[in-house]
Amino acid sequence: MTSLAEDSDRTPATRFKRIVVFANPTSGGGKAIKLLPQIEELLRSRRLSVELFLSSSASDLEPQVQREIDLGADLLVSAGGDGTLHSVVNAAFGKGVAYGVIPAGGGNDFARALGLPSEPIAAFDLALAGRLKFVDLVRVRNASGQARLYLGGGGVGLDSDTAQLASQRMRRWPGRLRYIAAAIRAFSTYAPRLVRVLADNSEIEIPWQTAVIASVLNTPTFGAGIRLLPEARIDDGLLDVAILEVLHVSELLRVLPRLASTGSLTLPGLRTFRARKLRIETDPPVLFQGDGELLGHTPVEIEVLPGTARFLVPK
Repeated sequence: MTSLAEDSDRTPATRFKRIVVFANPTSGGGKAIKLLPQIEELLRSRRLSVELFLSSSASDLEPQVQREIDLGADLLVSAGGDGTLHSVVNAAFGKGVAYGVIPAGGGNDFARALGLPSEPIAAFDLALAGRLKFVDLVRVRNASGQARLYLGGGGVGLDSDTAQLASQRMRRWPGRLRYIAAAIRAFSTYAPRLVRVLADNSEIEIPWQTAVIASVLNTPTFGAGIRLLPEARIDDGLLDVAILEVLHVSELLRVLPRLASTGSLTLPGLRTFRARKLRIETDPPVLFQGDGELLGHTPVEIEVLPGTARFLVPK
């Protein structure tokens, strides 16, 4: 007898009864909406029928996702960036569906972690011909008790301020450049906050200290390919945590050229560890971001949910 995971590894996309593609027309400067004819053509060539929906906001998208699941959708495909996928997964979590990704946004860090190429149609083609992979999700419970999932990178401090700028004032900037420009702008006005971290039932404790970065990653990259913790994996049942107490202007200027050209981010004094569950407290309370979305104020409880989502990936 084979296990569920082994059976899923051999399952082709044709097993799904109802495939729905959710496209964000604003992702990647309008890239997603331009791809719709190619998406339909690819699915027809594989003799797969599909429903297409356009939505540019979570408040509009998430009810659409829930309605389609009620109508029998069992493969949900996100055509956009990490933010679009974030909304699809949050709306569908626990419903037993599978997910596909067409990387058409500005970041696409989760698609990269799945092993998908950057070209959207080629990525979808490989996934449709591939297999299903069980991956981890991350659940955050904020100070108000509200729970939300994220897939890739999350954190507080400069990370959260940067995400807010990147998704608002600089949302039309391309890829990694958007995140770097937002980070420079955020750094210019950033005041380090006090941060305290408790992990795995207090087995790991970082006492109150100032911190510029307190990141909790599920993927090896964030911010359109920036590699802060390149050993992070989406299927290891662990969260990769990075804490940086101080970042001087001279250090930032030194790392920027390499960051812009290769995405590598090496910071002196960066403290890293792995955990399954942790609590982050700050003084004063600040917003926690996940997948570039603001998920509520600290203190936050964060935990990994091992192998709780199935994604189409290349063989």
